Amino acid sequence: MGADATGEGEWDGDRYQRRFDELAAGGADVHGEAALVSRWGPSTVLDAGCGTGRVARELAGRGIEVVGVDGDVSMVATARRLAPDLEWIVADLTRLELHRRFDLVLMAGNVPLFTPEGTQPALVRGCAHHLADGGHLVAGFQLDRGYTLGKYDEDCRRAGLELVARWATWAEDPWAEGGPYAVSVHRAPPG
Repeated sequence: MGADATGEGEWDGDRYQRRFDELAAGGADVHGEAALVSRWGPSTVLDAGCGTGRVARELAGRGIEVVGVDGDVSMVATARRLAPDLEWIVADLTRLELHRRFDLVLMAGNVPLFTPEGTQPALVRGCAHHLADGGHLVAGFQLDRGYTLGKYDEDCRRAGLELVARWATWAEDPWAEGGPYAVSVHRAPPG
């Protein structure tokens, strides 16, 4: 979930994954992000800040080609163990260069909040750089931890993206100004 690849994971990927496994075993829907992304109809997705690959694995199961990138070695190690057939990359998202473009770039799980303070503009630029013409950047994060929605929208605007949709949850509950969480969809210009 971290944006920078330090070689030393600050997370324990297996413990993190167990939390979602327990939620799913208890009947919780842990695939809201994948369901929303699927509705946009991408054939390729970059899961930026993929963590243990929970969303990427679900998207792949839905027939979408997905690449997962995370800065935390432990998270990516868990992702590789759970889905060795998918492409997993340990990299700093603020300096990422994959030399390819995707229909959709996803930042689920508060990714902008895990980047070092002040690097969010570089994170957004890096994600926008990997979008195909007309592609979508989808991000969901809490709004009470320093990086505001206004800053995010401005970073997206500076990266050449326009806002096309916003919800309060991954289940597409209506957005209300001042809410604690937002899921935003920004679009790259068409070719």
